[in-house]
Order: sequence, then C-alpha cells, then structure tokens
Amino acid sequence: MENLAIENTDNNNSDKKSNIVVNQKSNFRRGSVELMVLYLLSQKDCYGYQLTQLIEELTDGVICIPIGSLYPALYKLIDAGYISDDKRLVGKRMERVYYHIEDTGRERLKILLEDYSATTIAIQTVLAYHPTKGKESKRKKD
Repeated sequence: MENLAIENTDNNNSDKKSNIVVNQKSNFRRGSVELMVLYLLSQKDCYGYQLTQLIEELTDGVICIPIGSLYPALYKLIDAGYISDDKRLVGKRMERVYYHIEDTGRERLKILLEDYSATTIAIQTVLAYHPTKGKESKRKKD
C-alpha cells in the first residue's frame, strides 16, 4: 500500500477538534487506511463512498478520506487479493460497486490488528516515559 498522510485542517484554534484529511501525498502511517477499510469490510460489504462516510462518522469527523484518495487504496487491495468488487443494481438503472473482503483479506486484517495493537502499546510506553534523575533506561547497554 502507498503511504497516505495526515493533513491537519484546524487553523489556529487549539480548542476545536482537529480534522485529519487523508490524501495520497501526505505521510499517514502506512497501513492505517488499509486497516480501517479491511475492518469495515469484515463487518459488511460497502461501496466506496459509504466507506468514506463510515470512517468520517465513526471518527466523529476527525478522519476524513476524500473519495479520490480512497479508490487507489481499494484498487491496491483488489490487486493484492484482499478484497473483491462487484457491481450491483441500485434502483432501475444505476450500478454501484460494492467491495467484499476475501479470506486473504481477513488474514491480512488479523496481522494489521496485531501490528496496530503492538504499535499502540509501544507508543503509549514512550509517552508514559518520565525520566528521573540518575535513573538509566530499562534497556541494557551493549
């Protein structure tokens, strides 16, 4: 998956919640969009716009993925065999492309969830670090 990025859209107001707009030109942690998409598809089949809306809704507007940034990620997941797509008739004439997670996608999701958990714990450990005078790091020096 290509790196995606965070763009803080909060202009000078530290009291307001920041919005994160994910686009292809920023440095969002690799795998975050992949993780969210695979997780949502593990719950139910969705179409592209529905995925962007769910992510925005579930994060209370904190994470916004423009549809133009989501589709390249979806195509890469299809190419990797993690998801498939199928066209479904909506109404009398309109077709909508729905995405479905495959067994390989469920396996990939499990790996991403384990990585996410380990990374989150590691970051929390770093953020909890408060050195005291004279104390050394827990790691042994070589």
